[in-house]
Amino acid sequence: MVDFQCKPHYGYEDLLGIMELLRAPGGCPWDREQTHASLRRNFLEESYEVVEAIDRGDRAALCEELGDVLLQVVFHAQLEKELGGFTMDDVADGICKKLIYRHPHVFGTVEVKDTSEELDRWEALKRREKGQMSAADAVDAVARTLPALWRAEKMQGKAAKAGFDWPDGGGVLDKLDEEAGELRQAAKDTARPVDAPHGVKAEVGDVLFMAAKIAQRNGVDPEEALHASCDKFARRFRFVEEHAPTGLNSLSPEEKLLLWNRAKQAES
Repeated sequence: MVDFQCKPHYGYEDLLGIMELLRAPGGCPWDREQTHASLRRNFLEESYEVVEAIDRGDRAALCEELGDVLLQVVFHAQLEKELGGFTMDDVADGICKKLIYRHPHVFGTVEVKDTSEELDRWEALKRREKGQMSAADAVDAVARTLPALWRAEKMQGKAAKAGFDWPDGGGVLDKLDEEAGELRQAAKDTARPVDAPHGVKAEVGDVLFMAAKIAQRNGVDPEEALHASCDKFARRFRFVEEHAPTGLNSLSPEEKLLLWNRAKQAES
């Protein structure tokens, strides 16, 4: 049992103290066993739960989930403090300095006309800060751990800002048709391994990459778009299953299609 005084209300400093106690001798065995790597998935899951609360408009859940994310930040900072690396103060100091540096129009003498100019300046300062000497450096720096559609969209956006883009939307759509045709050919070639060069795996990736490009050009979040399609599929599949008189397996392809079209009409 650690020496701890309970309180009716806790603040940020209390959180740091509790985390230190959990990691100290006599604290929690599970907490004492954790490493940066073992906590990696927890950080991702907690972040997605914040997004879930935002999407639901649930402010009480948002408050709780932000606390869970803050715990993950404090946990990692405590691990580094014990290793002699950095502390939570160093984390706060770093982000404060970054915000000041990237907002010269607020903390300095620079003037900007609008949000667009502000974002362009932010991107330029970020590249300078990270030592990115070229547009290719900026593309390479997009995190591999992002959801793949977000990564593709972000890479496409950085390339477009450097001038690597189609002059109009028609060229992008033509390219998507080309990639879809190559996917069709790969799917027909049953002798070629799925993960071979120009196999189904590679061609599916190319089609998704071009779909993300179309999303980027039109200001559409590709992850949100795909989630919406997933939700739509779930609704329509439930309709089909519930209206299948003798079960899905007993229906012909034509009967399934008929029910699917009815599900689409029911939503319109």
